Amino acid sequence: MKKRQKGVALVEFAITFALLLAICFGLTEFGRAIYTYNTLAKSVRDAARYLSTQAAGSATAHDMAKQLVVYGTPVAIDTQPALVPGLNTSMVVICDAADPACIANMGQGSNPAINTVTVRVTGYTFTPILDLLGFTRFYTGGSTSLTSIPFSDISATMRQAYE
Repeated sequence: MKKRQKGVALVEFAITFALLLAICFGLTEFGRAIYTYNTLAKSVRDAARYLSTQAAGSATAHDMAKQLVVYGTPVAIDTQPALVPGLNTSMVVICDAADPACIANMGQGSNPAINTVTVRVTGYTFTPILDLLGFTRFYTGGSTSLTSIPFSDISATMRQAYE
C-alpha cells in the first residue's frame, strides 16, 4: 500500500510549481506592459510640452519632438536605444495649427482663440518576453506570434505658443 503512494508528493509539487510559475510570469508580463504604456504616455507628454513652447509648423521642432518621444532626448545618438523596444519615429504623429488636416487644433475658443498641439503614438505593439526569446514562434512553427498586444493610440494635447 505504501509503495503505491511513493512519489505522489513530487507529482503534486510539480503541478503546483508549474501553475505558480505561470501565474508569476503572467503578473510580471502584465507589469512590463503597464510600465511600457506609462513610459510611452510620459514621453508623449514631454514632446507635447516641448512643442507647446514652439511656433506651429516648425519642421525642426517636430523632428526634435519625435526624437524626444522615441529616445527621451531631442537629439538622438546613432547608438542610443529607443525608450521601449519596437518604437520608432514613424509611429509618432504630430498635429498642430499649421497643419491644414488638423482643423481641431486651430483657433479653439474665443477671446482669445488658442492653438493646440497633439502628439500621438500610433501602431505600437507590446512584445512580451516569450516573444523576444522566440518561444511562441517556435511553438507555432516560426510564423506567428500568439502574445503580442497592440496598444491603442497614446496622445497628449497642450496649448501652443500663439503666433
